[in-house]
Amino acid sequence: MNKRIWSGKRYWLIGASEGLGRALAHELSRAGCEVVVSARSVDRLQSLVAELPSKALAIPVDVTDRNSVESAASEIGELDGVVYLAGVYWPMSAYEWNNEKADLMGEINFLGASRVVGAVIGNMLRRGRGHIVLTGSLSGFRGLPGAIGYCSSKAGMMSLAESMQADLWNSPVEVQLINPGFIKTRLTDKNDFNMPFILSAEDAAVEMRKHMETGKFKKSFPTIFSWVFRLSQFLPDWAYFRLFGRK
Repeated sequence: MNKRIWSGKRYWLIGASEGLGRALAHELSRAGCEVVVSARSVDRLQSLVAELPSKALAIPVDVTDRNSVESAASEIGELDGVVYLAGVYWPMSAYEWNNEKADLMGEINFLGASRVVGAVIGNMLRRGRGHIVLTGSLSGFRGLPGAIGYCSSKAGMMSLAESMQADLWNSPVEVQLINPGFIKTRLTDKNDFNMPFILSAEDAAVEMRKHMETGKFKKSFPTIFSWVFRLSQFLPDWAYFRLFGRK
């Protein structure tokens, strides 16, 4: 597949007000892409649009509300691609379960992506073109201690992308899954442990943009760190939980 050309393309970025989403909006805008940025914070979206060098539009959306998502998709109209980056995170173990926070992680990190895909995929298939990019996480490969809610929501996101790819791999709608490791954001600032290979949001956005320019389905990064998570899938349960379970 030829390298993707951004100039003249129109992409909807959901979860663009902060962190990786905001950095990716800058990355694509510098490449000449028109971006439609969405999140709940109107002020942060408007300030982002003012910063971007290419044409941009702010459309507030609440991904926990299907009507809000479908209304935004209708208002935006025709798109070349969609990138789902919305996410929330709280450290949480099974010993300190919080239903409110667990619900929000499921609603925003996973179900929000499903709502967005459902709002755009029909038009993409009818037009015979489209590009859907979902943001998973290295933490989605296997369960981790202290990550109730987040790991499972990201595992759901990764399975969603893989199921879509299984259906659409021979269609004109392209699906991609990107699984980052630790990124320096307000979310990871909540962690009180060492985060190996942590990247800035700007560096992670470059990795995402480069992968989006390829025809490959999946990218997990940083590469060396991702090997730990990918290889863990081959460990028998007794060995995995002895190595990674709560000490």
